[in-house]
Amino acid sequence: MKTGSPYGTHRVLEPLGVLPQPAWKIDNTMEIYDNEILIDVSALNIDAASFTQIKAEAQGDEARVAEIVKGIVAQRGKHHNPVTGSGGMLIGTVAQIGPALADKIDLKVGDKIATLVSLSLTPLRIDEIVKIHLHKDQVEIKGQAILFETGLYAKLPADLDEKMALAILDVAGAPAQTARLVQPGNTVVVIGGGGKSGTLCVYEAKKRAGASGCVIGVSPFEKDCQRMQDLGWVDHALQVDATNALALMQAVAEVTQGQMADVVINCVNIPNTEMGSILATKQHGKIYFFSMATSFTAAALGAEGVGKDVEMIVGNGYATGHAEFSLSLLRESAALRALFEKLYV
Repeated sequence: MKTGSPYGTHRVLEPLGVLPQPAWKIDNTMEIYDNEILIDVSALNIDAASFTQIKAEAQGDEARVAEIVKGIVAQRGKHHNPVTGSGGMLIGTVAQIGPALADKIDLKVGDKIATLVSLSLTPLRIDEIVKIHLHKDQVEIKGQAILFETGLYAKLPADLDEKMALAILDVAGAPAQTARLVQPGNTVVVIGGGGKSGTLCVYEAKKRAGASGCVIGVSPFEKDCQRMQDLGWVDHALQVDATNALALMQAVAEVTQGQMADVVINCVNIPNTEMGSILATKQHGKIYFFSMATSFTAAALGAEGVGKDVEMIVGNGYATGHAEFSLSLLRESAALRALFEKLYV
């Protein structure tokens, strides 16, 4: 059995010399190297920005969505959306473990796991698309995938539904990073606060900001704003399109008496919300761009252009212990768990 790089560079086909994530194409043959894990895949959770783009391209047609997903994997050897540059993650069952890893990991054949690394770097083969879930960003498949030696994973918990756990683990970095950023008394704006990652961030921000803080959820959709209000974790739910930077700035200014936000967390799945995030933040505040639709060029140059000295944080999807942290929120809050069971089970 051949020996592979811990980082998976042995799978890169084009261009040579790069890591699997930025590579245009990788080898998705399912004969494993001695330090790889073979997974029988049951479902993909496509990154929200990617799935939104695919649905728009397919005009909401499930058959066309399936064609696009299969086409990306056939062309690139991984689910790496060429438009958004993002991927997602998967759940499946361990089928084989390379001998070099056998004594290094806490897995055995038959374990059900979720990968915590992006599909944009994961060798993937789709044999059949079983079902498309247009409103869950999920695709049930029959196929296989490879996890590299350095690849992160989580065993699926016995007390939570698999599809719900998949949805949570896909965005686990967002609430974990929120816990780090939000301090007692902070004013926090969550853009996309009615979505999957946004809801988790709103819940965590409310806990961290406390009674002396203020949490503001933003969504262009009335139903999202109503749900945010009903759940009771926001002090204000603003129905504003975040691509309209001035409108968002004015709405946040109105509810903060012009003070703006200490922390802005951007969880949207569409582009062109960088300036809205910047203008909603006070001088020397912080912005966490969790959204994979973010243009960091637009954010950096945009902040410079309006004279905003703000700390802008790349949305690293990984934080130490983020998987267990995020799943624990569902165990902690009956309302949060009921919401995600309704949406994903």
